[in-house]
Amino acid sequence: PVVSRALAAPPLGGLLFNMGGPGTLDDVEPFLVNLFSDRDIIELPMGALLQPLVARLIAKKRGPDVRRNYASIGGGSPQLALTRAQAAALQDHLVLSTGQRVVVEIAMRYWQPDTERALRRLADAGVSRVVTLTLYPHYSRATTGSSRREFERVLARPEWRHRFEVTHVESYPDHPLYLAAMTDTVRRALDGFPADRRDHVTLLFSAHGLPQKFIDEGDPYVEHTHRTVHGMLQRLGVRNPHVVAFQSRTGPVKWIGPGTEDVIKELGALGVRDVLMVPV
Repeated sequence: PVVSRALAAPPLGGLLFNMGGPGTLDDVEPFLVNLFSDRDIIELPMGALLQPLVARLIAKKRGPDVRRNYASIGGGSPQLALTRAQAAALQDHLVLSTGQRVVVEIAMRYWQPDTERALRRLADAGVSRVVTLTLYPHYSRATTGSSRREFERVLARPEWRHRFEVTHVESYPDHPLYLAAMTDTVRRALDGFPADRRDHVTLLFSAHGLPQKFIDEGDPYVEHTHRTVHGMLQRLGVRNPHVVAFQSRTGPVKWIGPGTEDVIKELGALGVRDVLMVPV
């Protein structure tokens, strides 16, 4: 009877926030337009009204280089396939651990499936309570914040208003299970170096960059990133040299540093030959 009541109850809905990426080379330019149109990511200097136009110009200019990058990894972003695998695993785990019906959907911020489509699928499944879970462990207004605002914008439409009870999971930079998973990955990678050089490998923790202005205005992203690195180093218990850097700077604004490319050059100039790149 308990199982029957659980199965008869409305399913719990999970909604995974992620960035999204072009699935094919033809998707690259429209994806870039969506990305550079978002003022939560970068405030282009010509103002909000002209930003979509400027975004199209940037996408047209950067498109060929970005297409070459995606061509080199198979012709598109693997993010959707990976996120779908995470969603399926999470759904199965929650069903087994709670005995409830659970439906987990994906909301990509700059590509498909978008927030509108995800909410439609949750509604069609009979979901009335939704827990959003960001797949960005470190909070920033440019990542989780932007996805959350898009979610609230869609949810404010008359057809969705008051449709769902919503809870948000917005960050987990030092959650023990997250740190354990990351630390295990680093430990296994370190074990791949020859034993006589392993203790001298430089750990280069590389996080995505962010305009310095966001940090100056109180964005916790850098502090969250350092909490993750600190937690990983504590669990690793090694004395290897390490450095934290930030990658993928773009646009005519000051970005947080040091830049990953600059750090790699500096390490090379110092004679460092063994580097373990750790994406955070």
